[in-house]
Amino acid sequence: MKILIINGPNLNMLGIRESHLYGTKTYQDLIEYLTNYAKKYQDELEIFQSNGEKEIIEKIQQAYFDRVKALIINPGAFGHYSYAIRDAITSVGIRCIEVHLTDIDHREPFRKTSVIRDICEQSFYGKGFISYQEALDYLHKNK
Repeated sequence: MKILIINGPNLNMLGIRESHLYGTKTYQDLIEYLTNYAKKYQDELEIFQSNGEKEIIEKIQQAYFDRVKALIINPGAFGHYSYAIRDAITSVGIRCIEVHLTDIDHREPFRKTSVIRDICEQSFYGKGFISYQEALDYLHKNK
């Protein structure tokens, strides 16, 4: 399955930022983890990270033309307020799964809001890298 994984702002700082919340594993560790786990399903993965809303929107739109079958997105803070990313997801008609490393429902009040949760098939959060693994498993169990 051709899957695009999009990681939003500050995820490139894993291993540096707030290790008490996000742990000490780096963004490169996440890429390696996902690449290795996807071999289980022989998925064609593309992993993309940007701190910019514009770049994320353009990547979502390009996914349509690249015939991506599923999108897994960790929008970072954009998930709390970016209606532009929400609109991009709905405009392409690609299956979408939301992931977060931490449990956004049990953090600061503003993090409890996800403007994309209701347009995603499923959300996985609070389990670190395993949240992504659960998203990949879900996609294959619910083809």
